Amino acid sequence: MDAEAAHCKSPGWLLFSLECPACRSSITTMKRRTFLSLAAACSGIPQLGAIEPITRKGQPKLVLGLAAYSFRKSMKWMKGKPVAAPEGWPAWDLFDFIDFCADQGCQGAELTSYFFPPDVDESYLLEIKRHAYLRGVAIAGTAVGNVFTHPEGPKRREQVEYVKTWIRHAAVMGAPHIRIFAGDMQKGSTKEKAEKNFLECYTECLALAAEKGVFLGLENHGGIVAEADALVRLVRAADSKWAGVNLDSGNFKTADPYADLEKIAPYAVNVQLKMMFQKKGAEKKEETDIPRVLDILRKANYQGWFTLEYEEEENPHVEVPKILAALKPLLASV
Repeated sequence: MDAEAAHCKSPGWLLFSLECPACRSSITTMKRRTFLSLAAACSGIPQLGAIEPITRKGQPKLVLGLAAYSFRKSMKWMKGKPVAAPEGWPAWDLFDFIDFCADQGCQGAELTSYFFPPDVDESYLLEIKRHAYLRGVAIAGTAVGNVFTHPEGPKRREQVEYVKTWIRHAAVMGAPHIRIFAGDMQKGSTKEKAEKNFLECYTECLALAAEKGVFLGLENHGGIVAEADALVRLVRAADSKWAGVNLDSGNFKTADPYADLEKIAPYAVNVQLKMMFQKKGAEKKEETDIPRVLDILRKANYQGWFTLEYEEEENPHVEVPKILAALKPLLASV
């Protein structure tokens, strides 16, 4: 790389091609991996390769899953603290949730980390694994609530170790995927610094995830990945075959959420379905066009979990069985 490019002072890695003469002169001929590497050099972001969209043989295949988060108000634990269910609702642990999945004919259970007891250990995780297997339910994955935008220091280290702990937990349970977040930009930071901080945390965790055989799916969950282009750019920059997107159908609050879902679908390693979404500038939410979401996934040749994450205010014990019943024939037709 030219010394001029290596020491480019462009204010951001999205603007480097306009600011740096060396970048401008070579942009038309460089391959995509080289392009991203040069961009990183011009902004101070660690030089990494870039993963390509996931290539899958065969035909699209969507497998029905259910997220424990759908029943968050019924769970006995929330992030290590005991909580009471609303009056008239059953109080559940994750064994009860797995039973519900089995009884509803739902093939996969996403076991959100928030609902495990605070003293969770390997013995408990193995009991979960055993119970799910005996009920004929696959553990589709788990999910954490991390923030990876902190600069180097105790807060960042705490978040990285938190995710690493759950990578180990997922491996014990046989869970193939963990939904992760990026996080909001920290006070006094910039988007470029926040993305750099995120990538440093993400790549460190991906090294362990690769050892354990666990995907880390970055969700389109606002913050520095509120827009599709930023999300794809960061997943590509992680340059790990265990990196990917956790596609959430309801989280883009942009002018055209469906167009944004199309951008991220080729990188999806897990899908979560929300029943509602809200466009940028809209006063109210609107119902998700599920056939349209399925069409986007079909065109991307997605094969994997299609997990319902019910977030509406109505009682999930009443509503979720109806939705699961309606989804089964739709997924069978993909």
